Amino acid sequence: MGKKIYIISGEASGDLHGANVMKELYADQPDLDIRFWGGDKMQAVGGTMAKHIRDLAFMGFVEVLMNLPTILKNIRFCKEDILKFQPDALLLIDYPGFNMRIAEWAKKNNIKVYFYISPTVWAWKENRVHKIKRDVYKLFCILPFEADFYKKYAYDVEYVGHPLLDEIEQYQELPKQELKISASDGKPIIAMLPGSRKQELRTKLPVMLPLVDLFPQYHFVIAGAPNMDIAIYKELIGDKKVDVVYGQTYPLLQQSEAAVVTSGTATLETGLFEIPQVVCYIGNAISYQIAKRLVNVKYISLVNLILDKEAVTELIQNDCTTERLAKELSLVIEGGNKRKQVLEDYSKLKAMLGKGGASKKVAQSVLKTI
Repeated sequence: MGKKIYIISGEASGDLHGANVMKELYADQPDLDIRFWGGDKMQAVGGTMAKHIRDLAFMGFVEVLMNLPTILKNIRFCKEDILKFQPDALLLIDYPGFNMRIAEWAKKNNIKVYFYISPTVWAWKENRVHKIKRDVYKLFCILPFEADFYKKYAYDVEYVGHPLLDEIEQYQELPKQELKISASDGKPIIAMLPGSRKQELRTKLPVMLPLVDLFPQYHFVIAGAPNMDIAIYKELIGDKKVDVVYGQTYPLLQQSEAAVVTSGTATLETGLFEIPQVVCYIGNAISYQIAKRLVNVKYISLVNLILDKEAVTELIQNDCTTERLAKELSLVIEGGNKRKQVLEDYSKLKAMLGKGGASKKVAQSVLKTI
């Protein structure tokens, strides 16, 4: 009888990482029975879907409160579904607000819990470490400094490397993709990565888009979020000459001279492609004020967090104006006097992250111990 694994991911990034781990699990044990919460990528690999991520993603304190009944209903359904399936192991991928609750419950029900992508306990609510240590049988970390952080608590975790390393390496081995953009008159490209949520687009793009007129020698291209209708971009772009590409973020980064990026994983992707960037963050004012009091980190971008220095400029909340953006962007385009330093820091970043293989390491570790 094959082993049974129940996997929960709650966002687009978790769907991607979940799909990669599932491929490795099946490669090792084709008769595994996998039931999961995920998206189209996980569904394409196999297994049985219990819930789709489009019913799950709620961000920020205010948004979560507004959607609380749905979230509580999802938690109830999840517990019942796991008990019915009776898995040999539960693999939780990121999505900590939800997954840590499930971990606590699973531990009480004697279900072995694996957690891939450590909750950011080093950033806030450090006391959660004790809960993780109590409830999670094995924690897989993707940032080099996390293993040291957990050592302080005598908790032995496994650093598996960042999954993006594999993503980008696989991509770079493919033939170069043509960007689907209007003729750019041979102008160099500046990428805009404004995020993937409606509220992000409505706050960031009005600040980013005036750059088009300030840097007429460049062709600006927005990386469109797969879940966002082109109409939203068109409404915000108006009559400016800006292209929007879907499903082409990597080719866009690969062919850009510089980028303006919303904080998040995209900052690390941009760094691994060695594209100098300016990082922007504008959050819901109330959520931001709450977070500022709770969060205990010096930086918001992964590049700076890993390097433990401000290698790329971060413009946060009221500092994130078109004027400041233009000034910082001019420092990192060709000829800008910060460009060389940023590129040197990116080399250090790659050295610190080491080799990839995260999905394989996670899969092997789970299979070895269930």
